[in-house]
This record gives sequence, C-alpha cells and structure tokens, in this order.
Amino acid sequence: MHIRILCIGRMKDCPEREMVNDYIKRAQKTGRGLGIRSVEEIEVEAGGGKSKESERLIAKAGKARLIRLDERGKALKSLEFSKKIANWRDSGEDIAFLIGGADGHAPELADKAREAISFGVQTWPHKLVRVMIAEQIYRALSIEAGSPYHRE
Repeated sequence: MHIRILCIGRMKDCPEREMVNDYIKRAQKTGRGLGIRSVEEIEVEAGGGKSKESERLIAKAGKARLIRLDERGKALKSLEFSKKIANWRDSGEDIAFLIGGADGHAPELADKAREAISFGVQTWPHKLVRVMIAEQIYRALSIEAGSPYHRE
C-alpha cells in the first residue's frame, strides 16, 4: 500500500515543513512492518482556479482511493482512522489524501473523492493541515503496530 498526501502549492522551509517531514519519516518507518510500501507528500502546482487544481490532484493520485480533507467531512477519532487505514491496506488499495488550494476543492473532485475527512469545522491554514494529516497517519500506523494508545 502507498499512502500519499497530495497538496496544492509549495511549502517553503519553515517549522511546519520540518514537522511534516518528521511525521512522514516516522510513518514510513512504522509502516514498513505493516505492509505500507511508502508514505509521501506530493506538492501539486497551484493556480488556474479550483477546477484546474482539482484536475491536477486527481491526475497525481492515479488509481488510489481519493480522500478529501474537507471541513464538511467526517470527523474521526484516531482509533477509527487507524482502522480505516488498516481496512484500506487489507483491501489492497493505495490511498491519497487531498488538500485543496485556498478556494477548496471543485465539485468534480467531490464527485470522484466521495470520502471526506474533517479536522473540525474551523478553517485551518494549509500548512497546519499538512502537519495534522501527517501526524494522524503516523499515529494510526503506530496504533496498528501495537504501540500503547492512552486516549481510549
């Protein structure tokens, strides 16, 4: 299974970049023993409006299951998220988490990525959303690997 975080735009060197890189590195290491072949972030060119950006996200995702990050999506507890990733892995699916541009996702993307996950109803800076999804992927893989999880 490949796990990809597809993001519109580039994030320059900053504390958030360091955090994303750290969580992805941890997730790759933890996921190796769980059948996860890769965890990666892919930056997709911004511009042209949300329809063009959404087209680029879909193209980069290939045949992966598309999961949009959207405030209207379903909020999941970390244990639920871990189980979802395990189910996708067990079904042989690659997954792509999609982070839209400043204007969000186009309706065409929502049609193709029927599944949506929310980090709450607030509006989050894109840099923080990248950190949050990378951390949650790492946490989900750690839970699946049997690391103690004290929140339940």
